[in-house]
Amino acid sequence: MAAQAPSPAAKPEDVSSIDAIVGALYHVISGPAGQKRDWDRFRSLFAPGARLMPTGRDPAGKGRLVVWSADDYIKTAGGNLETTGFFEREIGRTVEQYGKVVQVFSAYDSRRLAADDKPFARGINSIQLFDDGTRWWIVTVLWEQESVANPIPAKYLKP
Repeated sequence: MAAQAPSPAAKPEDVSSIDAIVGALYHVISGPAGQKRDWDRFRSLFAPGARLMPTGRDPAGKGRLVVWSADDYIKTAGGNLETTGFFEREIGRTVEQYGKVVQVFSAYDSRRLAADDKPFARGINSIQLFDDGTRWWIVTVLWEQESVANPIPAKYLKP
């Protein structure tokens, strides 16, 4: 495994609270087609060794899990986000906290244009955070897209 480069310095306002870091995560990946994303800002949100893990189904219907570093996410998904346009927003949140460890269930919807009437996808981001006493860090983001067979439960959506 290659050594991971240190994270760029974070903007203090991005990592000062749970709301701030979750908001920064959504903000930094969102934007219109043709807009470069601030990938250093993205990297700055993640703890060393952090993972992003989309879930889904393979063609046979078996569950699959992909494991990416922040840089893997940028290489795999970044170009598409910048080419097609992508706006993801939070549509509900549930937070559980024990000491400096936080689990956020963040329901989202995704659109190609910010003004699109309907999202092309919805789902839940399971975001694990850690507070080191000076800032918040994203440790993992595990997500599953909503489907007809697996709709988002109402308890995870804003009223």
